[in-house]
Amino acid sequence: MVIYMKTHNKIKITTAFISLAIAQHAAASGYHFGTQSVGAQSTANAAAAEAADASTLFYNPAGLTHLDGKAEITGAINIVAPALKYHDAQASYYQGGNVQGATSGKITKTTAAPHVYGAYKLNDRVTLGMGMYIPFGSKTDYQDDSVLRYNIKKLGLTSIALEPAVAFKFNEKHSFAVGLIAQYSEAELTKYADWSAARDNRQGRGDVKGHDWGFGYHLGWMFDVNDKFRLGVAYRSKVSHNLKGTAKWQPAGAVVQVPAIANYIQSPTTTATALGAGRGYLPSEDASVHITTPESLSLHGMYRASDKLNLFGDITWTRHSRFNKADLVFGNTKNVVNGQSNRTTITPNWRNTYKIALGGAYQYSEPLQLRAGIAFDQSPVKSAEDRLNTMPDANRMWFSVGARYAYKKRHVFDTALSYVHIHSSRFNAPRAVGTDVDSKGASSAKFKASATILGLQYTYKFE
Repeated sequence: MVIYMKTHNKIKITTAFISLAIAQHAAASGYHFGTQSVGAQSTANAAAAEAADASTLFYNPAGLTHLDGKAEITGAINIVAPALKYHDAQASYYQGGNVQGATSGKITKTTAAPHVYGAYKLNDRVTLGMGMYIPFGSKTDYQDDSVLRYNIKKLGLTSIALEPAVAFKFNEKHSFAVGLIAQYSEAELTKYADWSAARDNRQGRGDVKGHDWGFGYHLGWMFDVNDKFRLGVAYRSKVSHNLKGTAKWQPAGAVVQVPAIANYIQSPTTTATALGAGRGYLPSEDASVHITTPESLSLHGMYRASDKLNLFGDITWTRHSRFNKADLVFGNTKNVVNGQSNRTTITPNWRNTYKIALGGAYQYSEPLQLRAGIAFDQSPVKSAEDRLNTMPDANRMWFSVGARYAYKKRHVFDTALSYVHIHSSRFNAPRAVGTDVDSKGASSAKFKASATILGLQYTYKFE
């Protein structure tokens, strides 16, 4: 009985931290939040070569040399309203029998992500930049009685990145840049654990929190081929995280009424025994997991089709295959179904992906510009067997519209509205192997998802 509790706790922690790489399903596939600039969002993120304001630092920092004026600051907020629902869910206990509870529901809520960028022209050749943006940010939360509670019940992730950058204008055609990335991430997770071979609702609830700083770099190049065509290339490095935190366990459901509940959660000084206490589960214990967020390479361009019309394109390749395995390591070794273990291993087996975006901007009048774009964003998930219930990721299409209004040239307002269509998907998780801290039974579900994103941005240009 106790075996099941320990196993699920561990998985819970593992998934929570690992989801640093997977929780952004509401807006973009894989690890990414999806948009860090409202001007870019209005073209479905096709306008990386435009370099219209200080937010170019995120997409291609070499674009900082193309900004007008001595300095400027850009502030943006993206409000994401995801509609992610599961249905036809099923789950079994490790020892057999069907888990009872809710088989459908909504698991996401509206979230907001702010971003701030600044640029300062040191001289005619060198421009300095600073950005604070949200690369990851999401939350999924199942009902307490969901049949998938022994997989993952709740997962939340917030990441904040700080990036100072310097851009150098080599000549009238070529600009280069480098940025240093400092990324702070916090994750939280809740998971239920099956403690009862009799399937009489003896269960535990585990809550896990962890955090870490990770560091990387960002390179950019922009090439003004001629007066009409600009080409850009940007490379964002991998960022390694060693997320450390605490897992806390408590009884839940009917198990609270069981007199022998002390047998499930031991005190730090309890000696290991054959039954109950000593199975390795503590009211509070350490947990850690090492993950690496992927590097990406982007090729983008801008074509001035006329005095009023600009066309944009972007192709981005991401090495999501780095996320093919992760080990969650616990401070305490636990008795599991087959022996002892201090870790839970998951193998999502992700693939490398690409994103293709096309967009345009039409100068309707001197102050007003109309913008639009479309994009295809490939999912790194290969199959239903590789999909996790906390991230039912699938291929998606972006449809974006927006507008830019310049008031007296020094005040620029951007707004954007995007609809993200996410393909329906399935989740099929096999029964645990029994050699690590995981004793869940087989489970499955179907998902329908979409997202609406509203973006608001203001740029002030100093003289």
